[in-house]
Amino acid sequence: MRRHILILVENLSVPFDRRVWQESLALVGAGYQVTVICPTGAKQDRELEAVIEGVRILRYPLRAATGGPLGYLREYTLALWHTLRLAIKVRRSGRIDIVHACNPPDLLFLIALALRPFGTRFVFDHHDLVPELFVSRFPGGGRVLYRLTRFVERLTFAAADAVISTNESYRRVAIERGKMAADRVTVVRSAPDLSRFVQREPDESLHRGKPYLLAYLGVMGPQDGVDYALRALQLLRDDIGRDDIHCIFMGTGDAFDEMVALSEQLGLTDMVEFPGRVSDEFVQRCLSTADVCLSPDPLNPLNDVSTMNKVVEYMAMGRPVVSFDLLEARVSAGEAAVYVPANDELAFATAIDALLRDPELRRQMGEGGRDRVEQELSWDVSRIALVQFYDTCFAREQSRNNAVSKLAWYVGRVAAMSPREMGWRARRFVAGGNSVGVVHRRCRGDRRTEARPGRRHAGPSWSEQGVRRGFAIDSSGDGTVATLAATPAVSLMGES
Repeated sequence: MRRHILILVENLSVPFDRRVWQESLALVGAGYQVTVICPTGAKQDRELEAVIEGVRILRYPLRAATGGPLGYLREYTLALWHTLRLAIKVRRSGRIDIVHACNPPDLLFLIALALRPFGTRFVFDHHDLVPELFVSRFPGGGRVLYRLTRFVERLTFAAADAVISTNESYRRVAIERGKMAADRVTVVRSAPDLSRFVQREPDESLHRGKPYLLAYLGVMGPQDGVDYALRALQLLRDDIGRDDIHCIFMGTGDAFDEMVALSEQLGLTDMVEFPGRVSDEFVQRCLSTADVCLSPDPLNPLNDVSTMNKVVEYMAMGRPVVSFDLLEARVSAGEAAVYVPANDELAFATAIDALLRDPELRRQMGEGGRDRVEQELSWDVSRIALVQFYDTCFAREQSRNNAVSKLAWYVGRVAAMSPREMGWRARRFVAGGNSVGVVHRRCRGDRRTEARPGRRHAGPSWSEQGVRRGFAIDSSGDGTVATLAATPAVSLMGES
């Protein structure tokens, strides 16, 4: 019977959530049964139930939070109710071996706890540092909000049997802040599927009549820095004097409307466009045409240690990158990016200008980035890490089950002893003798006998000698024969 993995995700629909979708397909390809519970999308992934490429997907309606923290509390409460309802539905139809929960929020461990009495274990897929995420979104929330989110994060780690981290910085958080054992935390990086990032012939129409094209691809939230990029473009035009560029901002998010309004306030409507969510084909055309790609995420406690998917996707398309100087940005991009002082919009604009003036440097950076992705950062590498992680999880479970079965057999063997035999074995143990209560098979025939105490029993029994010398004995009670290494005999009452 195939092992069944239930994946929970709350903040995006599937397969729109690329990481979760890649994980689902990788596990199905490795022979696992996969079910995903997620919300419906705003414009895509609207069916409440679907089976896509072997992945069963159950969706529920959910309206994204608006306002402050109370809006998120309402959203998460409703999401937990729907997720629990659908998880029970899945459990009624069959066994669930592992709940694989992706944050945010750090509340999905509650679903795993509800299923734990049925033998289900919990894997935490750590996508975001939620305490830092809420501080970046609600800087006025104060220490109360931070401490509350840290407390919930700690509960999630405490409930987890194992953790998947998206990079080494998150792995350190799981070990140091989450108190997880190091061998229970594995890094599976978010990485591009190179079959989706295929270079095409440049589409000159995207330049909108300008010599150079800049591109941004990603989410547009308060912490994603699109506002920094827009102000840098204004400086590029007004202070540096470049009006020969056009910039396309691909993607959407809860700050999308605010960013469009900001571009109008800055007088950039003739330099920028916001097509929203676009197809893979458009992404390929745009990034194949772009001269420079932008990663304007500002320095804050969340961004500094988070892997930006867009950076690796730019590299997969062979594009040079301009980024603020963040720890994980350097780990991901290496020499494929130009790094400027954190949150310095003029330095960001100056770096764009310098790259546009040096086509040879752009070419070298792009080729180096593509090579790095192919060798180290593609989804092919991450897929292997994910499958090995799950193979190890189930191997540990099998080992634990074998140990429990062996202990249960010994307990049953002791319970079946007569008072006389138990007393004899106790005396032998106190006297320093050896005693093994095993059933053995004689060398001739299938007839079984049991080593019994008797008046003429002056030395080690045949079965005791077998354990000492490594003979074949039946240690399971079901007639199967196993060969043991030559080791000192061990009594049921303890070591002799």
